[in-house]
Amino acid sequence: MTLDEFLAYAAARRPLDTPEIHRFMDAMSADARRVTFELNATYHPPDQVRVLLCRLFGREVDPTLRVFPPFYTDFGKNIHLGRGVFINACCHFQDHGGVTLGDDCQIGHNVVFATLNHGFAPEQRKTTRPAPIVLGRGVWVGSNATILPGVTVGDYAVVAAGAVVTRDVAANTVVGGVPARPIRTL
Repeated sequence: MTLDEFLAYAAARRPLDTPEIHRFMDAMSADARRVTFELNATYHPPDQVRVLLCRLFGREVDPTLRVFPPFYTDFGKNIHLGRGVFINACCHFQDHGGVTLGDDCQIGHNVVFATLNHGFAPEQRKTTRPAPIVLGRGVWVGSNATILPGVTVGDYAVVAAGAVVTRDVAANTVVGGVPARPIRTL
């Protein structure tokens, strides 16, 4: 399986349940761990952090990207970041289904982006299904928030610290809680 084949398969939200897919995911995870271990092992100036992220993502990153390591991902090749993005320390990107952050997004400490979900029935728990997470322009995600598969967060929305976002968030809306609910409109 090639990366392009996997990305197309994941974009179709098909179950990740074949031995070929599992072998591919294991190999990609090993590659991602090599780069993230290097990134997280010692201090790197911002330009060197971006060089390592280019290796991790398999493409150039915008020179305005700022990431404070440690940074974690178990795939790395399906993360897409706009201009002026800031990602604080200890964030986790489970990006098999795709994580897209629009321009000027601000991501707090310990935020989790989870793009895979398991089946509920015991016999389906080993099968994962990908779904993308998309943040619009200028979104602020507070520390310790978790955003679950298939969620889109509209432009300039705010996700409060500790929130668990299980459904789409409208633009210019503040959400918080578990599960996250609208608190107010900006």
